[in-house]
Amino acid sequence: MTEAQTSAHGRRASLDALARAAYSLSAADARLRGRATRTPGALSLTHARALRVLAEEGPLPVKRLAERTETTGAATTQLVNGLEQTGYVTRERREGDRRTVVVTLTAAGRQRHREREQLLADALNETLHHLDPRDLDAATEVLRGLAHIYDKL
Repeated sequence: MTEAQTSAHGRRASLDALARAAYSLSAADARLRGRATRTPGALSLTHARALRVLAEEGPLPVKRLAERTETTGAATTQLVNGLEQTGYVTRERREGDRRTVVVTLTAAGRQRHREREQLLADALNETLHHLDPRDLDAATEVLRGLAHIYDKL
């Protein structure tokens, strides 16, 4: 085998390993979503993303929350229903425009967001402590690339 063939074979093997890791990540996300529907207080990544957006940006109309969480309007309505049931958000209609529903983070939602962010930061640090900032930047680039690929599939 030539050096070019060996390199191409190694690249194919690495890309295959990446694809398998992406499938594993997707499966882990599905398990997390399942726990979030069965376990009181558990948050899916989408729930956590919504809490983060509301914590960072303040009250938002459902349509804008959908855009910022990268979900559909219908999915966001379901998401808000669940978060409202747990007491993490409230929803109100705007004066003068009864069609627009604004979602607001509650004190309990803000606290849950802080807890979740700390849990995530601790888990990332514990699991990835051996990687330097350049490695972490490369991982970020890979994940963003995978998101782009998923959007194309």
